[in-house]
Amino acid sequence: MPAIRFVKLPPAALAALVEGDLDAASQAAGTPLSQYLIDENWLWRIRLEDITKNPEAAEWIARPALAEPEGIVVGHGGFHGPPDGDGVVEVAYSVDPGHRRQGYAKAMLRSLLDRADADPRVTAVRASIRPDNVGSRATIKGFGFKKIGEQWDPEDGLEDVYLRPAKPTRN
Repeated sequence: MPAIRFVKLPPAALAALVEGDLDAASQAAGTPLSQYLIDENWLWRIRLEDITKNPEAAEWIARPALAEPEGIVVGHGGFHGPPDGDGVVEVAYSVDPGHRRQGYAKAMLRSLLDRADADPRVTAVRASIRPDNVGSRATIKGFGFKKIGEQWDPEDGLEDVYLRPAKPTRN
């Protein structure tokens, strides 16, 4: 599995991504970011609103994922927010199309699950995936997720909902 690291973005970097200013976003982040993150500005707008409402969300929201040791952005990943009242966090990740099929999604997911497992408040990790998203369904395979139902997302349409208990036993 390739090595990746996540970069926590300060509000100034999030705001610059929303505005489409890659240079300012990179400077605020302290590392070179990529056009892919600018193209995903809808996400940064939502996450900037999240941390404005709840500063604790900054520890959970999406972050750029950098391949190591190269330090290039290969995608982003994180959670929709801190654990809910039941201790559930929802994982999300995306790989830049130019870096797909190289193991980065699994590396991001592994890192995110480790993050969730390290927090005693987390009881389970949820994933919502469109039925036609073969790549994402393949990514979660082998990580302990079980399909628990379906939901309708106003933007993505029908999604399968998966749940994985925190700190599952591994064979």
